[in-house]
Amino acid sequence: MRAGVARIWAASSTMTAIALLGLALVLAILPLLGLKTYVIAGESMAGTIPKGSLILDRIVPASSLQVGDVITFRPPGAKGPVTHRIVSIVPDQNGTRVYRTKGDVNPSVDPWQVTLDQDEQPRYLANVPYVGYAIAALSLRPVRLFALALPALVIAVAVLSSLWKEAGEDLRRRETGADYNEREGLAARPAQELQET
Repeated sequence: MRAGVARIWAASSTMTAIALLGLALVLAILPLLGLKTYVIAGESMAGTIPKGSLILDRIVPASSLQVGDVITFRPPGAKGPVTHRIVSIVPDQNGTRVYRTKGDVNPSVDPWQVTLDQDEQPRYLANVPYVGYAIAALSLRPVRLFALALPALVIAVAVLSSLWKEAGEDLRRRETGADYNEREGLAARPAQELQET
């Protein structure tokens, strides 16, 4: 029973470690493919992008953006980026494009007007539900430490389990061998006694 539980625990721990390493590898490769990743922490786009999703944005020329596109940008005075849908694009007096945005489930248009300073802009491409929760958790130091310690812990448990098993088998062999020797009259005798006979 204990061996089965230990095997299941070791297998699940190993799978978790592999999944975390795989996620880290994927996140490292995505920028090389021209993609940016963001975690959706709010519900303003819940109809299109569920809260807790990891979104993939493709970097596109800002001049190619159209009404209906979902973009990730930093609004004036905001602490972090926002992912909302473009609802209008109007040129100002200088000919600069001014964007109005809105979250899909929000009742009204966002209070800000945005002019994009860069020539390129992240535009929404796809989302992976729930993965954002894992990434957000990894931003916490105790979770990161646990994720790093998990493979070492799995290896240590596997080694200790193997040693425990070997010690038990060795003990059984000794006990079985002693029983056999006693039954056959081969119990150990002092060396002098063996030499005399």
